Amino acid sequence: MTADLASARRVMIRGAVLTVLGLLGVGLVMVLALAYTPEEINQGLAQKIFYIHAPSAWAAMLSVVLTGLASMLYLWLHDPRIDRFAASSAEVGSIFCGVVLTTGPIWGKPIWGTWWTWDGRLTLTLFLFFLLLGYHTLRAAIREPFERGRFSAVLGIMGMVLVPFIHLSVYLWRGLHPMPIVLKPSAPSLDPQMLRTLLISFGVMTLLYVGFVTLRYGIQLAHDAREAADAS
Repeated sequence: MTADLASARRVMIRGAVLTVLGLLGVGLVMVLALAYTPEEINQGLAQKIFYIHAPSAWAAMLSVVLTGLASMLYLWLHDPRIDRFAASSAEVGSIFCGVVLTTGPIWGKPIWGTWWTWDGRLTLTLFLFFLLLGYHTLRAAIREPFERGRFSAVLGIMGMVLVPFIHLSVYLWRGLHPMPIVLKPSAPSLDPQMLRTLLISFGVMTLLYVGFVTLRYGIQLAHDAREAADAS
């Protein structure tokens, strides 16, 4: 059991290092966005939040997709390591989803003139956030590990199914959200300097996702090892 705790400690240290690097990267992105990236001609300074909002949305969707894939694997293999990863990824996805739902209205108020509208993408993202909260509530309510993993896996898969609808919602329903300018079949319709900053931010948010998940996985691994030691 000491070996398990030592392994969990190593995972947490790796996660903490990656998280710190990711947070430093967020600072770099903000410097690039504010000082070295031109202002958008129509939206002005308010558009700068785009470099946090869009990559956070990417990280949130990545989190949910990986949670869903891990959930399907867990239903097949019943491996507690996969369930631990799925739970960690869902938790991180909740954080990024919260960032998206916070930065969106801050950006939208000066541009759209309103903090919130029941736009298709906004509504589906809010629904996904509530689904993730339900995922965590369900896990907290069930003590037996196999049952907890099995039932929460169903919600994890449901969240993954939502992701393509969120991305395609601007095509499916008329709303205030603009069409994609980067993740689309044709070439990105963005100024090269803006695109550079955005792509750097995508990389930074991906690194931050990996750091958060690794750290959370290590914390849960240590918790499970202590529980097993107490039970023996």
